[in-house]
Amino acid sequence: MKPFFITTAKNLTLIIMPESDAHMDGHPVLTYSYSIYRRDAYTLSQLNQPDKLLQLSKKNNPDYLGYITFEQPGKVFNYVADGEDALSADEVVEVIEEINHFRNTPQLWTL
Repeated sequence: MKPFFITTAKNLTLIIMPESDAHMDGHPVLTYSYSIYRRDAYTLSQLNQPDKLLQLSKKNNPDYLGYITFEQPGKVFNYVADGEDALSADEVVEVIEEINHFRNTPQLWTL
């Protein structure tokens, strides 16, 4: 699964980074954790470059907003705001809805 962008109702553009890109028998495997960053100046093509991904390290990036873990997909979620800033409760709900849509739409996984 590749990084993807979402925009919240308050026009906050975010980068959602799946924590892994594992494949079994050539098929993508859904990850359960997604890191969240403010978009800043990155484009999707830049995010597909390994050196750009290194710049998105959690420890050295002020745009890091935490991560969401899907304990039971579609039912139980956990948001950890371990960055310098955090999402509001409404933004967390929006992000979860968008990630659920992404997880349920395999055609989006390779864009």
